Amino acid sequence: MFDPTDLYKLADDVPELTDPVLLYHFDGFVDAGAAGRLALGHLLAELEHRVVATFDVDRLLDYRSRRPIMTFDTDKWVEVESPELAVYAVEDTTGTPFLLMSGPEPDREWELFTRAVGTLVERLGVSRMVTLHGIPMAVPHTRPLGITMHASRPGLIGPQTSAFGRVQVPGSVAALLEFRLGGRGRDAVGYAVHVPHYLSQAEYPTAAVAGLEAVTRNTGLVFPMDGLREAARRTTTEIEEQIGASAELSNAITGLEQQYDAFAAGAERENLIADATPMPTGDELAAQFERFLAERDDE
Repeated sequence: MFDPTDLYKLADDVPELTDPVLLYHFDGFVDAGAAGRLALGHLLAELEHRVVATFDVDRLLDYRSRRPIMTFDTDKWVEVESPELAVYAVEDTTGTPFLLMSGPEPDREWELFTRAVGTLVERLGVSRMVTLHGIPMAVPHTRPLGITMHASRPGLIGPQTSAFGRVQVPGSVAALLEFRLGGRGRDAVGYAVHVPHYLSQAEYPTAAVAGLEAVTRNTGLVFPMDGLREAARRTTTEIEEQIGASAELSNAITGLEQQYDAFAAGAERENLIADATPMPTGDELAAQFERFLAERDDE
C-alpha cells in the first residue's frame, strides 16, 4: 500500500484552526462559465492567504495532455509556468478562517489522492467540505440562475426541486472526494450552477456570484463580492448589446425565456432539458454570438 501522505507536503507553520470549512475546486472538469475557477480565483485575489500544503503534481498530472507554458526569449528559455495544486489558509471578511484548495484536477492516482485529502481533512480538523462549478443548461441569462445542490448526507442542504433524476455522468475528482469521504462520515456539499448553454465556453461572473452566495448561505462565510458583482454587471451589459444588435439572437433568447417561464409556472415536462419545443442548441447559439462579434469586428 502506498502512503497517501507522500502525495503532499505540509508547510512548516501550519496554523491551528477550529473546525474550518474547506472550499475546493479543480480545473479540468466541466465548469460552464468558469464559475468555480472565477469564484475561487476571486477569493485568492481579494483575501490574504498562505500555503498550508502542496501536492506532488509530478505524480498527479499528465504533462503531455496539458503542457505547461514556457517562455522563449531570443536564444534561451526564461520562464515556465509550473502547475500548483495547493491548500491555503484564508480568512473571510469577518476574520473567520477557512481553507481553500485549488489547482489542476489530477490525471492519475485518484483513489490515493482522495485518501491523501482525507488525511489532510483529519489533520486540519475540517468540519465541512464545499465545492462549486458550473454546468450548461438550456436557460436564458435573463432569468435567475438555478443551482443543483448535492451532499454526503441529508440535512446538509435544504429542500430543492432538481432538474435531474438518476443519471450517469463522467466522474471527477471533486465528486469522488464527496463520495469517498462522505462515505467515511465527512460532511461534504456541492453546488452546480446552471449556466446558459450559449455562454458555457465564456467567463460568466454571474455564475461565480451565484455560487459564492450559495456557499455563504450554507457556511456563514462572508466574502468580498463587489468586484465580482461589477464584473458580472459589465458582462451582462456586453451580452445585452450583442443580443440587441441581432434579431436572430433576440428570437433565440425569447424562445428560451418562454420555455423557462412555462417550466417555472409548473408546465408538465420531465426537466428543463427535455422539451418538445424545437430550441437552438448551445453550439448554435454560441456560433451566432461568434458570427455577430466577427461582423462587428469587420465593421
